[in-house]
Amino acid sequence: MVAFGKYLQRKQIEEWRGYYINYKLMKQRVKQYAEQIRGGSQHPRHVLKDFSRMLDTQIEKTVLFMLEQQGLLAGRLSTLRETHDAVLEQPDISKIVELRESYRDVGRDLLQLLKFVELNAIGLRKILKKFDKRFGYRFADYYVKTRANHPYSQLQQVFKHVGVGAVVGAISRNLHELQENEGSFYSIYDQPVLPLQDPVVEAIKTAVDKLTNSTSFLNFLAQHALIMQDDLQTPSEDTIDERTYHFNSLLLNLGNTFLYMVNTYIIVPTADDYSMSLGAAATVCGVVIGSMAVAQVFSSVYFSAWSNKSYFKPLVFSSIALFIGNLMYALAYDANSITLLLVGRLCCGLGSARAVNRRYISDCVPLRIRMQASAGFVSASALGMACGPALAGLLQIKFKFYKLTFNQSTLPGWVMAVAWLFYLVWLCISFKEPLRDTEEQERSKRNETSSMTERIEEGIRKPLLITSGILPDDEEDCDESEESADDSRRPANSFGDAYRLLTPSVKVQLLIYFMLKYAMEILLSESSVVTSYYFGWTTSSVAIFLACLGLTVLPINILVGSYISNMFEDRQILLTSEIIVFVGILFSFNLFVPYTVPQYVISGLVMFVAAEVLEGVNLSLLSRVMSSRLSKGTYNGGLLSTEAGTLARVVADVTITLGGYLGRNHLLNATLLPSLVICIGSIVATCCTYNSLY
Repeated sequence: MVAFGKYLQRKQIEEWRGYYINYKLMKQRVKQYAEQIRGGSQHPRHVLKDFSRMLDTQIEKTVLFMLEQQGLLAGRLSTLRETHDAVLEQPDISKIVELRESYRDVGRDLLQLLKFVELNAIGLRKILKKFDKRFGYRFADYYVKTRANHPYSQLQQVFKHVGVGAVVGAISRNLHELQENEGSFYSIYDQPVLPLQDPVVEAIKTAVDKLTNSTSFLNFLAQHALIMQDDLQTPSEDTIDERTYHFNSLLLNLGNTFLYMVNTYIIVPTADDYSMSLGAAATVCGVVIGSMAVAQVFSSVYFSAWSNKSYFKPLVFSSIALFIGNLMYALAYDANSITLLLVGRLCCGLGSARAVNRRYISDCVPLRIRMQASAGFVSASALGMACGPALAGLLQIKFKFYKLTFNQSTLPGWVMAVAWLFYLVWLCISFKEPLRDTEEQERSKRNETSSMTERIEEGIRKPLLITSGILPDDEEDCDESEESADDSRRPANSFGDAYRLLTPSVKVQLLIYFMLKYAMEILLSESSVVTSYYFGWTTSSVAIFLACLGLTVLPINILVGSYISNMFEDRQILLTSEIIVFVGILFSFNLFVPYTVPQYVISGLVMFVAAEVLEGVNLSLLSRVMSSRLSKGTYNGGLLSTEAGTLARVVADVTITLGGYLGRNHLLNATLLPSLVICIGSIVATCCTYNSLY
């Protein structure tokens, strides 16, 4: 293949040559950086800062020139508008033909400008790829996110195309008015879809669509800190046909997410009372709540593997398992069996289809709305977390029907069983299984795609620019064999494989994720026991407290994603959030003074909010430092983070149960102490790897 530098020189417009990005200079600078780092004369942080500044300068030069050219085109259109008005007042066929050709000339010049942007977009993608491959960083993710998210970003001008749209609209409207059917009183705004378009306008629309598809991923990537809160799986290449996308199936997928989160937290306010009514200690609520997480450790694996073949069948199995599990949970009261209660919760955990929910959004939702769908996943989870305890607070009634008892302990099981039954019926009626390519079709599609496009190897699955022809490559890329490229993209085949792909910084991120999930589970699961012992709270009071905590999730994520992440580096937010979590845990201890409601509520709120901020930033960092081989397959990054969080919940619930043997008066301090130790350990680990984090 031809080297991209030579291709860029050949395709450049001569008079615009000084305004293209200097790809050759940046390529040479990357080589210099590599030599300086090997020689020890440059620190990697200085290299990242210097290269970022260089990219900013190159992009600014290109964008300012693009805006200048748009202004010139707008000026020409304004001049033509005056001529246009005069021609309409005194129609002259020769002048109309001449005017139409003048508009076409503006359109052809606009096409040249779009090609200018296209070439620079290719160059940006390729130099980011080259930098990542040379140094083993995920710099492309960092650079695009920080620049595209900023209100003064030059990249915003590239992927929004605001000026280009105005010029295209002016050309289209005026050419339409000058068509030979002067008798029509309709404009293009009255007929948005015209049967016939001027060839120049069609060419412009094609170029704009191609450029939009090429760069829209930047906007998606820039917002992934919020979207990806619970989802680390990298979206596959956007080969999804809009016609096969099924909106009702997406709603059902999000409905499963919502109901499962409601199911998880609806029993928290009443689990201690239910345990005591069956003859167990109140602190056994830790085992009751945690048994669902224990089963989820295993269900996440087989659901992740099952989603490689189907989405409908796993969702059906999930609904049936949760229906049966909730039924057993509700019947345990009349059977007076703590065993039946625990088996019911285990069965509910076996129905955890969150791996399928994430995979469906990643694989079956078009890129155009994938960001909204991912945000819907986060919103459904947060809403379910808030609605679960709130619903439990409303179920404060008691009656018997035949031999079945309905009270605050059993009603959560009955309500959720009915909800899952209705969901199952809706699922069977409305869900549409997405079409899947055969292996041969997929292999053929991959071969065809690889001849047309290149992937950014370190985790950006969607290319910056998809063109209709063969893209030129760099000399170094041409030397790489297909076999080594396949090896670098081969997914992990086991947990052992996946663990060996984890770098020290990834392990630290997973430790932080474990810590925050552990601390949050301790706060939530023991809340009913602690508050009833110290403050005499009723189930309704506990439910209100937990619901208020759940309602903070979305506002906090929006605040972090829209504002805080633009003002500070992610690693700064990460370390600060860990310290605040530490402070929240520290002030939750009952030491020398009588324990009060303000102390418990304020310290719990501080810890929970800080943990939410920490979760979002941690997963954002994790998505950048994790190997691209963990972006797909059964044993992917999403599964690893899910398992880390689920194990944390299991350990936390076991800690609550074991702490109960010390007595309810010592439970709070006994469970907070491990949280404090793990938090200190994560802070130390973060400080040790601070410089390796973006």
